[in-house]
Amino acid sequence: MTDNLQHEPQGLWASSAAIPSPSPGLPVESLDADVVVIGAGYCGLSAALHLAEAGRSVCVLEANDIGYGASGRNGGQVLPGLKLGQDELVSRFGETGRRLWAMAEGAPEFVAKLIARKSLACRFERSGALRLPHNEAARRRVYAAALDLERRGVDARWLNAVETTHVVGSQAYPGGLLDMRAGSIHPLEYVRELARVAQAAGVRIHTHTPALRLERTRNAWMVHTERARFAAATVLVATNGYAGAATPWLQRRFVPIGSYIIATTPLARDLIETIIPRRRMVFDSKHFLHYFRLTSDRRLLFGGRAVFAKPTADTTARSAEILQRDMVAVFPSLSASPVEYGWSGNVAFTRDQMPRAGRLHGAFYAGGYCGHGIAMATCLGTLVARRMAGERIDHPLFDDHFRAIPFYYGTPWFLPIAGAYYALMDWLH
Repeated sequence: MTDNLQHEPQGLWASSAAIPSPSPGLPVESLDADVVVIGAGYCGLSAALHLAEAGRSVCVLEANDIGYGASGRNGGQVLPGLKLGQDELVSRFGETGRRLWAMAEGAPEFVAKLIARKSLACRFERSGALRLPHNEAARRRVYAAALDLERRGVDARWLNAVETTHVVGSQAYPGGLLDMRAGSIHPLEYVRELARVAQAAGVRIHTHTPALRLERTRNAWMVHTERARFAAATVLVATNGYAGAATPWLQRRFVPIGSYIIATTPLARDLIETIIPRRRMVFDSKHFLHYFRLTSDRRLLFGGRAVFAKPTADTTARSAEILQRDMVAVFPSLSASPVEYGWSGNVAFTRDQMPRAGRLHGAFYAGGYCGHGIAMATCLGTLVARRMAGERIDHPLFDDHFRAIPFYYGTPWFLPIAGAYYALMDWLH
């Protein structure tokens, strides 16, 4: 069933995007700017756009194509919140945790307003998301979260097992939390549209121009590439799970973890009516989580951390088989539906599963979205840009003393151990 998979790096999104990638900048030998941004994903382009609108001259360097990393490969779920829930954030950080949660809850609305303000054509829809507990212990936690949202007047509610079956089309779950603040998006169209409006604001974008070395002089930064040298007063590194050798200090802080996705061939319309009939975004509560949705061309997209290993052709093929098996366990009616696409990429985690932004070794950085990158990377990119533009911002995700992970130098040797631990946690909790 997975023998004839298409393995483009950006999977289904590359073949279905209605928005072409903007034209790359003309070749140069040297270029001066106020800011050089490394990485043309959501964070880098959101920051570049804000800085340009604030009157700064900005140049963005991208090692591959626009959105080549997670920004062009993810599942297209625009979700409120963070990897950690509100109770755990408050337990860890006290009042700061409440501020973090409030900011993260508003992230989808930030994206929605940006899309409306800049008229971005990226198939964004406020579809709502359903969080599904995977066992009884998780059901109690998700139910408590639903009650808290309802008490605060949020457009969210708990669905019992019968209601969940009607919304998801599966009897595999004991209930669910429906949160209408979430949305769906075509992720590659979104990042390409961010690039388009950034260019219109004056940002120069150079694709296929990897930063090979960063050099800090007394008054400026020099970013060396294979063909050119870029000088700037400040630098923002927005590479997230694709940090390269030019920033070894960032590699020691962000852990790239493979995420894998499959997509079926287009499904019959009568079958669609039995599977997520209202086109919600859906994800479960496991560490080895599954997330799924219907696409605009009637495919079921089904993703997750199928294996804790670096994405390669081999791990992607193995993961596609695992994900198809898991998909059929959730939706037995799809047992005869072929899988047409399988792809993979890196998400970036931090040691405490919290995003970060700030200044290290004199350069600005942002990343570590832990699977919540569409909304959080857009927000955090704008926030760090405001700081770079001179605004005084006190934000709990800003960390100028972000500590490296001990005994970690960019190769996550501990992933098999972490995978075994989280599999045990999913079984116990």
